[in-house]
Amino acid sequence: MLEHQIDHRGVVTLTLNRAELHNAFDDLLIAELIKTLKLYEQNSKTRLLVLRSTGKSFSAGADLNWMKRVAQYSFAENKQDAEQLAELMSCLYHFPSPTIAVVQGAAFGGGVGLVSCCDIAIASDKASFCLSEVKLGLVPAVISPYVIAAIGARQAQRYFLTAERFDAQTAFHLGLVQQLTSADSLEQIADSLITTLLQNSPQALKACKKLIQDVDGAINPPLRDMTTTLIAELRASPEGKEGLSAFLEKRPAGWLQHD
Repeated sequence: MLEHQIDHRGVVTLTLNRAELHNAFDDLLIAELIKTLKLYEQNSKTRLLVLRSTGKSFSAGADLNWMKRVAQYSFAENKQDAEQLAELMSCLYHFPSPTIAVVQGAAFGGGVGLVSCCDIAIASDKASFCLSEVKLGLVPAVISPYVIAAIGARQAQRYFLTAERFDAQTAFHLGLVQQLTSADSLEQIADSLITTLLQNSPQALKACKKLIQDVDGAINPPLRDMTTTLIAELRASPEGKEGLSAFLEKRPAGWLQHD
């Protein structure tokens, strides 16, 4: 489900290894990611962290079986569930050492959130992205502070509202990823970037990360509470339940016009 290791240089690699499920995550994987991030955060040998995935997809977002359970949750259960996802995004965003997302394939929903939480994102030109929540009667609430920080409110107005799929070139222009390369060169570019970062002062890198987050100041506990409350309310609402049910049953949602 999740593989992790640290090498002699202090480079931590976290690998989502659910290729058969397009590296979608559920509550168990979220908990494992949180635990692992905190483990390496406390490891004095950690210099930087690389997030990658196996298979064709980077991450399809929420796992189908997890969504089936969520569809039956109460508001309180949805709030608790959303808090766990918020904790994951916060742990990744606030990880003290530099973080790199290596995006080899599709990133949807929460997968876009993971990319946005990393300091640097490089992507294959074969990668694609989508914030599809509104098609399900939901919103990308928990990941929104990180995605908006990455692409800006103006671009979020389009891609949050349309739920359209966009390619790696568009993601580059939006600022979601900072570098594009061919699939064959992705690992070479990642290795080069790692080498570059390792030449810099570990203390200064951590201070730079904190400086940027302090100056920006947009992501704070009240915002986190607002976003988790919002998604819990929508998941528990009739329209939210209808959207999830329609998706799981592979039928049009009730709000669509039918001839």
